[in-house]
Amino acid sequence: MINRIFPNTSPSNGLRILLDAKGYFITNTARDLSQSDFKNRILPHTDFAVADERDEAGFFSLEITGGASIHVDLLRKQINPFERLALLRKKMPRTMFQTLCRGINLFGYRPYPENVIRLTVKEFVKYVEVWRVFDFLNYVPNMIPVFEEVKKAGKYLEPAICFSTGPEHTDEYYVKKVHEIIDVTGKDIILAIKNHSGIGTPGRIFHLISAIKNVFPDLIIHYHGHNTDGNDVGRILASVKAGAKIVDAADHSMTGFFGPPAILTVIQVLEEEGYHAEGINKDAIIETSNKLKKIRPAYSQFESQFKGFDPTVHIHKLPGGAMGSSFEQAVKGNFLDKMPDILMKELPKVHIELGNFWSVTPGSQILWTTAVAHTLSGKRYENASQDLKNLMLEKYGPFPFRKPSDEIYEMVFGSNWKNILKNEAGCETCIPIDIDMERKKFEQAIGRPCDLEELVLYLQHPKDTIDFFKYEEEYGKTYILPPEIWFKKGGFAAGDIIKFEDYKGKHHQIIIGASNVREDSILTYMMIDHHPEPFVYRKEEKKEKVEKKIEFNLKEIDDLAEMGEIRAKINGVVIEIHAKENDIVNKGDLLLTIEAMKMLSNINSPINGIVKEIAVKLGNNIKQGDLLIRLKIKA
Repeated sequence: MINRIFPNTSPSNGLRILLDAKGYFITNTARDLSQSDFKNRILPHTDFAVADERDEAGFFSLEITGGASIHVDLLRKQINPFERLALLRKKMPRTMFQTLCRGINLFGYRPYPENVIRLTVKEFVKYVEVWRVFDFLNYVPNMIPVFEEVKKAGKYLEPAICFSTGPEHTDEYYVKKVHEIIDVTGKDIILAIKNHSGIGTPGRIFHLISAIKNVFPDLIIHYHGHNTDGNDVGRILASVKAGAKIVDAADHSMTGFFGPPAILTVIQVLEEEGYHAEGINKDAIIETSNKLKKIRPAYSQFESQFKGFDPTVHIHKLPGGAMGSSFEQAVKGNFLDKMPDILMKELPKVHIELGNFWSVTPGSQILWTTAVAHTLSGKRYENASQDLKNLMLEKYGPFPFRKPSDEIYEMVFGSNWKNILKNEAGCETCIPIDIDMERKKFEQAIGRPCDLEELVLYLQHPKDTIDFFKYEEEYGKTYILPPEIWFKKGGFAAGDIIKFEDYKGKHHQIIIGASNVREDSILTYMMIDHHPEPFVYRKEEKKEKVEKKIEFNLKEIDDLAEMGEIRAKINGVVIEIHAKENDIVNKGDLLLTIEAMKMLSNINSPINGIVKEIAVKLGNNIKQGDLLIRLKIKA
């Protein structure tokens, strides 16, 4: 009998099937692969193109949403994340969908109010059966609201324990953490071992899972890892030998270096060891990859410039999802030559100094941005981001093993650090927001009523959600376009013929015609599926000739700040402006907040003064050295 668990299989029945099965099950972690090896650029069109084959493959689940993907769908103007799930469900009626949820951080990077958390889960749980929930400090209270809503909806709850290595990361610690989870959830769960960095030996994973199974013999364990060092198939084999019932892998024609290993390789290796993949249709797995092989070249520009496995991940512990993006940031920030020092020297040092917690969102970003800032500036902990300060104040939760040293607290907070710690430390309590008021603000911004799903997206990523729906209103449903068109460099010229297949399998043809340039727009004639269509679009704004900017180093920026000229120390986006012109400010007052690499940096006044000029607006992209605010020194 072929064991297969369907979307309408209740958790109680599904868990019994898992427990009784002689073999193991496979989750296709397509979302994680997109984030790790393609910088989250895999388009909905590609997932739709292989939906039929994936539905035939017999996976335990398809991880297709969650993590950073929801934000990226909006940010890259791809698709409404709920619409993506609804369309996929029509094409994949027999496969459970899985998400990755960051506890109280949901699908974002910072804690949300509890009423936002519960509303978000209630809406997404309509489409998603399996909920993997984690916290980067393994702090169970941060996951409870999501636990409760998933259980209430009758879906599969999969709490995760984040795994790492070091003297603190013992079997005893992790078994105790499993006890804490089960005390909250009960035993009717799936437990995930989240090895997000792909570290540890197969032997270490075997002993960890064995230790958990010795205490909880009937607990279903789902192993998740990354193949950064090239050894995750070995860890998967070890996990199944120790009693794991579900493992993660991905379509072989899309696998790379930093994401999951190949499904077919896992099946072949484990088969020879006597372990059978339950419910799996190998022909469907092969056919999926045959289709994806033809599509993959369209994404080549997003693959990491650096090929090959990286066993040094056991030193720097950067998670798979951050590997490709970190090198991309290094190229854009012109510090690629500093990467060996960042990865092999400063990042491991910072990690140990801050308590050796788990390098996963948002902790991985805090560690990474701190190490980068130290390496580029040559100064350690002097210009700490707000997120690092929040971590050290235990706003995200208590340090799991130990706190940073007093010396680091003083470098981050100054000589008054003990009082700051005394008065401000402790888990952050997010005050419930007025959802009706937020709805009104959102509807005013987009100029129409919104539905509850749209509102949920706005509550997590306000600016990018507004931008997405305005874009969609103007340009329509762009997810019908394949990556070959979406990512084509150089645009299209008159006479070009564009042929493609949409998500329903219907073929289309567009012929680009002549263009007429108007005063403020361009009119292009197109032949769309043999029907003439005029298309009017805005002319690209002429860029005025800009004189070459004077570049400032960090010391010069600090010197200018003492004279009231506050300039950016990092590249980023202005997300909050707290001061107004003519405000009287004191040294230390908050003026601006900048977001860089998903982390917040507060700009505080370095002097007592009067705000004479605010040189930036909300949403402005800024570069190091750009003028932010000019103050007049107050006598």
